[in-house]
Amino acid sequence: MYNACTWIGSPDNFPALPEVFMIDTAVIFDMDGLLINSEPFWHKAEVEVFNDLGVPLQESMCNQTMGLRCDEVVSYWYARFPWTDTSQSKVAERIINRVSELVATLGQPMPGATEIIQLCQQMHLPLGLATSSPICLIEVVLKKLNLQDTFDVVSSAQTEEFGKPHPAVYLTTAHRLGVHPQKCVAFEDSICGIISAKAASMQCIAVPALEEREDPRFAIADVKLDSLEQINESWLKEFFTSSHYKKWQQY
Repeated sequence: MYNACTWIGSPDNFPALPEVFMIDTAVIFDMDGLLINSEPFWHKAEVEVFNDLGVPLQESMCNQTMGLRCDEVVSYWYARFPWTDTSQSKVAERIINRVSELVATLGQPMPGATEIIQLCQQMHLPLGLATSSPICLIEVVLKKLNLQDTFDVVSSAQTEEFGKPHPAVYLTTAHRLGVHPQKCVAFEDSICGIISAKAASMQCIAVPALEEREDPRFAIADVKLDSLEQINESWLKEFFTSSHYKKWQQY
């Protein structure tokens, strides 16, 4: 039944539970690289802006900061290749503006993204968005994907003291949804994001990019998929009941 994905553990052995267990389950999505094809835009913008500052950044180096907030990306490269005359906040602003331009003109939903959100709505699941991107970029993305009124809660790690992999943005999202973190399922595409979700005591479904799929660190996720297109209603219900059963056994 689950040969289309990689399960961590053996959920096939868990008995089905009544659907009442699903009533207080919430689903929280990451944004960049999961719902929209924006990771290449971040790489392009970072290379353009940092090269202009004399930082010898190449696209292959951008994965070192994947999933971090933009201000943390800037700090990361400033510590290694310090520049003068331009503040780190201005550099972050330039990168975000460039990514926003690229999203507005070239952004496309990731395969299966629209369908999984519609499925969660049909199942009446509370929906949250927990992203490292700033609010200004979130608004651009949601408008581009026509998802402005979709999420019950939208949270940016920019408003937290610490960004991913710290769990703050996920904990805040769960609190605002009114759902205990252990009853939340997070969808992520990056190692930083998965660490963040798991540190918040959430179940996590990982959908890594093609070039990242063999990274052994993705084993910390509960499930690893090649695409959101692999999910349908029966799959999702089985995951929820299996997840709840594992938690229920602990008490």
